[in-house]
Amino acid sequence: MSTKTEKFDFKNRQGHLLSGRLETPSGRPRAYALFAHCFTCSKNILAASKISKYLAEQGIAVLRFDFTGLGNSEGDFSNTNFSSNAEDLRDAYEALEDQYESPQILIGHSLGGAAVLKIASEIESIKCIVTIGAPSEVEHIGHLFKNHDQKILKDGSAEVILGGKEFTIKKQFLEDLKGHNILKALENSQKAFLILHSPIDNTVSIDHAAQIYKVLKHPKSFISLDNMDHLVSNPKDSLYIASLISTWVTRYIEGPEVEKRPEVKKGGIKTFNRVNHLYTQDIYGQNHQIIADEPKSLKGDDLGMGPYELLLSSLGACTAMTIRMYADRKNIKLTSVSVNLSHAKEEIEDTNKLTDIIIKNIQLEGDLSSSEVKKLLEIAEKCPVNKSLNAGIITKTFNNA
Repeated sequence: MSTKTEKFDFKNRQGHLLSGRLETPSGRPRAYALFAHCFTCSKNILAASKISKYLAEQGIAVLRFDFTGLGNSEGDFSNTNFSSNAEDLRDAYEALEDQYESPQILIGHSLGGAAVLKIASEIESIKCIVTIGAPSEVEHIGHLFKNHDQKILKDGSAEVILGGKEFTIKKQFLEDLKGHNILKALENSQKAFLILHSPIDNTVSIDHAAQIYKVLKHPKSFISLDNMDHLVSNPKDSLYIASLISTWVTRYIEGPEVEKRPEVKKGGIKTFNRVNHLYTQDIYGQNHQIIADEPKSLKGDDLGMGPYELLLSSLGACTAMTIRMYADRKNIKLTSVSVNLSHAKEEIEDTNKLTDIIIKNIQLEGDLSSSEVKKLLEIAEKCPVNKSLNAGIITKTFNNA
């Protein structure tokens, strides 16, 4: 299933604009999910982006975002703490609920996992919670500052190197860590939990996963992540985790099944108006799928190219392919060909009629003689789509309902 990455920025309760990316499947999502990244990381960390994109391919839309003061989000990181991270996560939930629908899935990595555990029982629509290398108590993160905690407590703040970057950690951050009992909040939860943890995690030991699993009631699942590191830095490991999540959540989420590809005859096309969208069209060929839409200025969702853009795309692609085929057959040293196209309606001189005008600008590169360039441009006009458009097309419409 094809996917699209959309910009999804939203304001938190402090008025800061948080930067997000929403990974969406080509068809109607089976469910929406929120991904909370690890401490001092960003939405673009490999694990977050790979897992989100894979889940979108399986029909689950995923919002990943930068917490306040991190990545491309506004705000001062030094004024944040675990409580503010949990609030950012709630604000992301409300923004997604407002613009699309209520998320059913929470996914958290490391301290982001602790944050999803913190808010899991507070939001009714959440059905599935997934943690990856999450601590069972947030005070655990204090080990990152063990060489600076005295200075932080005495001076009120200290500069700390985390992940190769310098961050200002204030006294309020350390004090906030003491005010949370994640396990207590989970004791009476009736939601489904999937605990993922590596036995060789040197940042958050697997004992934390055991503590989380022990306090939870069923349904709960634990899967060992074998020899993975804490940040899940191997792309293959991220895809493995994503496949586990995709399979596991199907038992608990409520939503449409992944839409089956319709049967399409060779050379034919079928289009379908996407459910809950005004103009969005899912277009199927025998082996491929694309999306057509209108821009937001015309009340569309801008999920794909418009009809005339697709028409120009067809002509441009056919033109380039025709030139390439001829050059290869004649051993012409053509290294690349590109076609720029535009469409307009112009009034023909001495008439009151508007005529469609398509302008093609063909760029040829390679060790070409002037005669070869001339011949390739002549061949371009013989592309099948170009010939059909110039000859005029008769369309016949039927209603088989």
